[in-house]
Amino acid sequence: MARPPAMPAEEKTRIVLSILAGEVTVAEAARRAKVSETSVGNWKRVFLESGRAGLVTGSGGPTSREAQLEAEVADLTSALGEAAVELRVWKKSAEGRLGPSRTSR
Repeated sequence: MARPPAMPAEEKTRIVLSILAGEVTVAEAARRAKVSETSVGNWKRVFLESGRAGLVTGSGGPTSREAQLEAEVADLTSALGEAAVELRVWKKSAEGRLGPSRTSR
């Protein structure tokens, strides 16, 4: 089944603002716009996080979850690099104490 065409950001903004003003519920807005309640809920979340610019396809910054995951990836990458250096140091140290390995002929 083909995906319906993207709704313009202005329409998403109008829908979100009507929800925030208490004029309609998320369910009613979704029914009127012929989209899922999840979509409308996502528009509302994005609007509250990033404003109107967040509803324009391809604009707006990363979501808070994306930013959290990017920070976690950076921390894990750093930890992995430190562990790799530490492992090399241990290997060099072990070679010095044990002499040349039997497999390196």
